Amino acid sequence: MNKSDNPVIIKKYANRRLYNTGTSTYVTLEDLAAMVKRGEDFAVYDAKTGEDITRSVLTQIIFEQENKEGGQNLLPITFLRQLIRFYGDSMQTLVPRFLETSIDSFTKEQGKFREQMAQAFGGVGFGAMEDQVRRNMEMFERAFAMFVPFARREGQAAAEPDKAREKLPGGGGELDDMKRRLEDMQKRIDQLTDTEKKP
Repeated sequence: MNKSDNPVIIKKYANRRLYNTGTSTYVTLEDLAAMVKRGEDFAVYDAKTGEDITRSVLTQIIFEQENKEGGQNLLPITFLRQLIRFYGDSMQTLVPRFLETSIDSFTKEQGKFREQMAQAFGGVGFGAMEDQVRRNMEMFERAFAMFVPFARREGQAAAEPDKAREKLPGGGGELDDMKRRLEDMQKRIDQLTDTEKKP
């Protein structure tokens, strides 16, 4: 993010309204989020006390983004849990610098990362990639159901075993076919056992 020498001053009033002194207009957290995305730097001050509350306002923006309906969560639960554990820990003082360095490094490399992802997936977007993963899972589930005789798709009628029975040679159902195979295997095991017992 390119920070200007003079960040825009945002004042927060007791009624929780945010006032942009640069444009002389009231703004929302959504407006501030848009400013961050554009690389515009700002500082937020409590209008009454003059206290710098930029950190808490940025945290509010993240909270709003994470809870936006239909939005994509950026912070994994495991990360949030670990972050909470660091509060009051002896490592607490090192965490901010580590996170700052990590995100700064990622930001610098994101252009290269996007290009590598595009090449790796042939220009396929993440949405299309998710659709492909979902289709692959559906194919896997269908294939898995063929090997599990008791697997039935949700909402399948009780009469479905009759259709499965028609598909198999000799008209036997999946369960009957499985029983026959088990019996054949048992016979082979018995024959091998008898052969070993003979002198």
